Amino acid sequence: MNTIFMLTLQQTTTQGNAFMQFLPLILIVVVFWFFMIRPQMKRQKELKKYRDELKKGDKVMTTGGIFGKIVEINDFTVIIEVESQARLKVSKEAIVKDMTDVPASK
Repeated sequence: MNTIFMLTLQQTTTQGNAFMQFLPLILIVVVFWFFMIRPQMKRQKELKKYRDELKKGDKVMTTGGIFGKIVEINDFTVIIEVESQARLKVSKEAIVKDMTDVPASK
């Protein structure tokens, strides 16, 4: 009886010890998720919502730094008009920012 009790106690101690060895790794993954992955997913979601709500006349900026006003919207592309009245066809994925709050330059 004493031998069975000792084996059971030894297995319990080994299992608890294995958990304690993995605890720092688990904590690192959890912290990484909260501070890196979760905020990035939130930004991606907000940007997708912004791109889905684009409408004609919105002032935007592309990933390449081109400022313009939306003239036409298609499923995957947007035609923007730049300052020289030129029209550029860009992917919706290239639109990154709303420019309505930026003051006009002289």
